[in-house]
Amino acid sequence: MPQRKPEVTLRAAAGIPYELTRKKVKRLNLHIRRDGTVAVSIPWSYTAEAADAFVAEQARWIQEAIARQLRRNARDGQPLPSKAEALACFTAMSDKVYPAFAEVLGGQKPTIKVRDMTSKWGVCYMSKRQITFALQLYNMPPAAQIYVVVHEYCHFLQPNHSPAFWAEVARLLPDWKERRKLLK
Repeated sequence: MPQRKPEVTLRAAAGIPYELTRKKVKRLNLHIRRDGTVAVSIPWSYTAEAADAFVAEQARWIQEAIARQLRRNARDGQPLPSKAEALACFTAMSDKVYPAFAEVLGGQKPTIKVRDMTSKWGVCYMSKRQITFALQLYNMPPAAQIYVVVHEYCHFLQPNHSPAFWAEVARLLPDWKERRKLLK
């Protein structure tokens, strides 16, 4: 059976214009693009009205996400460094934080990586003993950068964002809430 070509239409719900794409997907997907536009993809079996209802239901979240993306774009107007430059910066920060975690890591430093990420500042892969930082973090204030480094290291102690996790972050950075605000 030949595969159907995706169908794209422009729609609006709750005052939010969006691009609706019907294609081979399992469920409704909502995406805020870098330019602040909204894209929704739905399976062939869904109606356009179901997508409209979802967009209307999520209108407040969508508007906040668009605002965050546009703020990020304004901040990202600064040129990004090379990955090598960012890696050197985050490795140096990691080296300063590592001693507090050396015992739990068995004396082995985690691998530090950098990549272009739009929705996270960092990710800790505990099983790989690896931390990946967003290239965009380089343009944030140093206080915010070190917060992200500490935050990701704390995941080696607590894999989730439980009260115990935040207690570990607070032990190392008592002012972590102010630092985190710099990222928003």
